[in-house]
Amino acid sequence: MSVSFREISINGLWKNNPGLVQLLGLCPLLGTSNSTVNALGLAIATALVLICSNAAVSLIRNAVTNAVRLPAFVMIIAALTTCIELLMQAYTYELFLILGIFIPLITTNCVILGRAEAFAAKNTVLRASYDGLMMGVGFGLVLVVIGATRELLGTGMLFTNMHLLFGSIAEHWQIVVFEDYKGFLLAILPPGAFLVLGLLIALKNWIDQYYAEHIASQDTVASSTANRRVRVTGVVD
Repeated sequence: MSVSFREISINGLWKNNPGLVQLLGLCPLLGTSNSTVNALGLAIATALVLICSNAAVSLIRNAVTNAVRLPAFVMIIAALTTCIELLMQAYTYELFLILGIFIPLITTNCVILGRAEAFAAKNTVLRASYDGLMMGVGFGLVLVVIGATRELLGTGMLFTNMHLLFGSIAEHWQIVVFEDYKGFLLAILPPGAFLVLGLLIALKNWIDQYYAEHIASQDTVASSTANRRVRVTGVVD
């Protein structure tokens, strides 16, 4: 039975989010999320590789044997990562230098290889591509939220150096949220990434628990109401 597009969307963005639930790809997630532009740059690169690799894996899923399946998947991901790396060198070279080794390491990102093996190799090209999009967006949203939070807490500003990604049009996108802010160094240091990610995971778990309790209370009310109606109907009859 094919997975519906709605279920794919919910899994990628919330229920099976790579950054908050699967906890995959944490090395780039934590290593590059000290600013919004860094996080967004890596998020876009990862999402593009996810979409294209899922589509390619789905196309060849019936043409490769189990013996060479994983090596073939890795070769596809590596080739696509190289393309992204060359594009960034051509159009966003300064950002490429800042992100450094984390761009080539997309090849070994567990999220990408995991989706290729668990989903793309078992589904049609359209569903595999959409799964890559949703997983990429879900992973990217976590990246950007962590990056924006750390940048705001660390510098008191948002969208600094966005021209590194979008060119001269973004030179004036910087927003100063706190005037005369002294800065919070811990937020932009590596421990800050762990703290913000931990808070995001805790927030998601709390929302899930609250929603589950709310649904359970509604079911209880509906059940008791139905029982009362049955009893009243029995008395009247």
